[in-house]
Amino acid sequence: MSYQVIARKYRPQRFADVVGQEHVTTTLANAIASGRIAHAYLFCGPRGTGKTTLARIFAKCLNCTGGPMADFPPDDPRAQEIAEGRSLDVLEIDGASNNGVEQVRELRDTARFAPANSKFKIYIIDEVHMLSAAAFNALLKTLEEPPAHVKFLFATTDPEKVLPTILSRCQRFDLRRIPSALIVSQLSRIAAAEGVEADPAALDAIARGADGGMRDAQSTLDQLISFCGKRLVEADVLSMFGLAGRAQLRALAGAILAADKAAVLREFDVLARGGKDLGRLLGDLLSHFRNLLLWVVSKGDRSLIEASEADIESVAAQSAGIDAEAVTRILDVLSAAEGRLRDASSKRIFLEVALLKAIQARSAIGIDAMLRQLKAFREGLPASPAAVPTAGAAVAPPAAGVVSPAPGAGSVQPPANVAPTPAPAPRPAVAPSVPQGLAEVWQALLAALTPDDGLLKATLSRCSPVSLARGVLRIRHPEGDMLDTPRTVATLKSRLLAATGQSLDVAWEVGPPDTAAAPAVVPPRDTPLPPAPTPASTPAPPAAEPAPAPAKPRPPAPGPAPGAPVLLSKDEFLNDPAIRMALDIFKGQIVEVRPPGS
Repeated sequence: MSYQVIARKYRPQRFADVVGQEHVTTTLANAIASGRIAHAYLFCGPRGTGKTTLARIFAKCLNCTGGPMADFPPDDPRAQEIAEGRSLDVLEIDGASNNGVEQVRELRDTARFAPANSKFKIYIIDEVHMLSAAAFNALLKTLEEPPAHVKFLFATTDPEKVLPTILSRCQRFDLRRIPSALIVSQLSRIAAAEGVEADPAALDAIARGADGGMRDAQSTLDQLISFCGKRLVEADVLSMFGLAGRAQLRALAGAILAADKAAVLREFDVLARGGKDLGRLLGDLLSHFRNLLLWVVSKGDRSLIEASEADIESVAAQSAGIDAEAVTRILDVLSAAEGRLRDASSKRIFLEVALLKAIQARSAIGIDAMLRQLKAFREGLPASPAAVPTAGAAVAPPAAGVVSPAPGAGSVQPPANVAPTPAPAPRPAVAPSVPQGLAEVWQALLAALTPDDGLLKATLSRCSPVSLARGVLRIRHPEGDMLDTPRTVATLKSRLLAATGQSLDVAWEVGPPDTAAAPAVVPPRDTPLPPAPTPASTPAPPAAEPAPAPAKPRPPAPGPAPGAPVLLSKDEFLNDPAIRMALDIFKGQIVEVRPPGS
């Protein structure tokens, strides 16, 4: 007896043998049990998922001895005739080679005759979408009103090419791609029946390469047995398919999540030099990050992820410290690359660039977060009360009694404006002092900026403090920064109040920033800050010698009321530092400026 390939030898013979298509087998079995058997059925789906097999099994159910019967005996003679292609009443037609009008007319003429020895005359037309439009039209009348003894069973991989007039006259069943776990289970049973020892990793690689098609998986297993003998390992499967190993995929994905560009390029170089299919590699990466996204969003729901236990453990480990937005941005980059990979002249260079872009996307700031920062920066308001540091929290205050040297002298003086700490019972204790020196106030201001002040903090990094006198903090900024705006002043005054507990104004001057460290002393003031109450046990500090009055600063512009909209002229809007920084970040340009409410 001639050798029979595995795909034919282990082809399902009854509904109970079909894997992964329970929604179809259950419906057909119920239709037979209730006597609701239609005259035309259409089975559609990807290759190797069981379309023609289901049509043959359904024909057996209809024409078996004593049928129709869903659970017929395996050794039924009429069922065996259909399985071996010997039945006179079950005709299988190849739609690709019998697609003309003449063949359909012949079919229509023979359909009028009663079946030879069965209950129904059944026509199975495979790849029915290959029929021409004229052939479909010739079949239309017979399909709509066939004789009672005629049943039509169509199979196709492309139902969109079937005429709508044909589709409307059929009961349609869409077959799904078979999950990898079910393919692995079926291959394991076949390997055991064939006396072959197969590693689980090898069977998993076969299932991945089959892409949901059971026939493809069985054909590959047959080929591997011929190549490897009675022992199958993962390396043999990977070399045949050009697939990357699961460990290699996990390492590459982990390098992307860690933003390690060198590691990403090294891992990809190993895969490319190993002759891996780059298109399949990209598809496997997409599947991995899809599983990671599902895990993060569902908070660890394993039922949503179709993967092996080792892959699920890897996804769980990589989900730590990553959010759904970052994974979504990575998926966007890789999905766009998958659509363009086919047209790339150098697929390796194209994928290297795509992987580096995926790293950038992982660390990018979302546009929503950027807009929130811009809005908070323009309005001069904190994003939330919890984000604003409390007074004295930004910089650790010195202990009571700490002294600082006066300018140009070796003498010391106690800190000024020391406020007592309220307590339930009176006690002679002095509260920690707030920041007083120019350097201390400047550092306290920078520390008090919230995460929503990111753009303002970046701008202030190019500035330097000049003086602190008369309750005014003077800041020098480079030319063109345009910091002297109501919103910026209001934001800085709010942060200064929160950080120092003092109501300080802000003044500006243009010039290069001073890289030297700012003096850590309190400059003399002509008009001192409002003093805090002094405990009875603490003597009043001596008055400092008056210093020459500095140049009179510009009075700061009053800030907008909290939450109130600020109207800008077109020139002010175009020169606003937040807008200019946003344009620089996003490489954009302003097309039109509209007033609020327009």
